[in-house]
Amino acid sequence: VQLVESGGGLVQAGGSLRLSCAASGISFSIYDMGWYRQAPGKQRELVAIITRGGSTNYADSVKGRFTISRDDAKNTMYLQMNSLKPEDAAVYYCNINRKVLTLVWDYWGQGTQVTVSS
Repeated sequence: VQLVESGGGLVQAGGSLRLSCAASGISFSIYDMGWYRQAPGKQRELVAIITRGGSTNYADSVKGRFTISRDDAKNTMYLQMNSLKPEDAAVYYCNINRKVLTLVWDYWGQGTQVTVSS
């Protein structure tokens, strides 16, 4: 299984970025997935999740600004980030997971850096 994030970079406050997470080696559509981020000196935190059924949930700090989506035909998940703030700066990681009874599948990408200048 391989997850490859892309789309990070440097953006001014108020700007937008679109992150992508391309997966290979899995049956993409059966997994739940999400985006997490980790800023220097802080713990990794959940940003947004999307289930295999398409239901979404967001951290309060990004509600109304970020949109998570998935394209199962392309084995790709996205995070559209609008109205970016300096506090959104972090390394963003994609995660895909599946749990069946006691069996757990949990995969992470390598991360992509998002920098927001004020």
